[in-house]
Amino acid sequence: MKNFKKYGFATRSIHAGEKPDFRDGSAGDVVIPIHLSTTFARKKVDIPTNGYDYTRSLNPTRKALEEKLASLENAAYGLAFSSGLAAETSVLLSLLKPGDHIIAFDDLYGGTKRIFDQVFSGFNFEITYVDATNATNVGKAIQKNTKLVWIESPTNPLLKLCDIKAVSKIVRKHKLVLVVDNTFLSPYFQKPLDLGADIVVHSSTKYIGGHSDVLGGSVMVSDKVLFEKIQYYQNAVGAVLSPFDSYLTIRGIKTLELRMQRHNQNAIEIAGFLEHHPKIKKVIYPGLKSHPQHQLAKQQATGFGGVISVEIKGKTKDAKAFLERLTLFAIAESLGGVESLIELPVEMTHASVSREICEKTGITDTLVRISVGVEDVKDLINDLKQALG
Repeated sequence: MKNFKKYGFATRSIHAGEKPDFRDGSAGDVVIPIHLSTTFARKKVDIPTNGYDYTRSLNPTRKALEEKLASLENAAYGLAFSSGLAAETSVLLSLLKPGDHIIAFDDLYGGTKRIFDQVFSGFNFEITYVDATNATNVGKAIQKNTKLVWIESPTNPLLKLCDIKAVSKIVRKHKLVLVVDNTFLSPYFQKPLDLGADIVVHSSTKYIGGHSDVLGGSVMVSDKVLFEKIQYYQNAVGAVLSPFDSYLTIRGIKTLELRMQRHNQNAIEIAGFLEHHPKIKKVIYPGLKSHPQHQLAKQQATGFGGVISVEIKGKTKDAKAFLERLTLFAIAESLGGVESLIELPVEMTHASVSREICEKTGITDTLVRISVGVEDVKDLINDLKQALG
């Protein structure tokens, strides 16, 4: 993995973790094989073969993916999980104990909020939600028992940004741990560890996998102590990515740079089209000058991603009618695939979040989230045009 630091992102996407094996008996595979064996034989009772004993603890295909993930995020270590929420749960369980306090961005993916508010409520964790677009709000929320700060940037679905460098300085001063969910931009556009974060998490189901055909989560970290804590829970809980899903994720990553460039290019054009449409009340996209944090987006990332949120003029029925008239955009949860998706957060991804909290954070009944794919952008704009018309 270290040998690939001198190479560019696209080169690392293809080669990191997949050095051909020329040892006796090996075939010199250019692509890492899918190692389906659940257990590994050894010649000596007390010496595992090349470190492998049981596939939950370590698997050659998953190891190749974890090395690739670490390389792309400029991390020392990578860990691959069975889902994004499994990755998040393992991070929380490994770093916190009952009575600890978490500070979190007030706009988060509904599944993450469900973990915080419903699953971990039984573990006696305290959680304070703040508008982290202003880093000082994070500092004001710190208590004696605060252990961890959790942010998304951009957030889901309101695309708020957090000044990761500014928050990391506050976190470091108080000796806390900063976790950044980097799902929306991927390692291609943003590298939170370089900006001062301690841990980066992804739903690798999204842009990293990129084809809506493999569920997964990932954690990237450079601190050895944090890595060993999280890895212990990954193994102990068993929330590992299967060899076949590891292979699919590796395959998806190889085109990550190409896909992200096209997602970004298409999203900029579509956001511009929607911003001037008479039936659109508001367009939220960091790549637009109208976004209140457009300058921060340019400062801490190299692109704006492929997710756009818009408010439709009218009522919920008008937003639903718009979605249901589309032909190329599939009405579906998730994002980051090559195909374009669209959803109504209050009815779909954030259905587990109370309407009161949704309204408080700005997730209205007519807010629509668009995951722009890599299709011909003219076709996508024409589809939006006819649905709005």
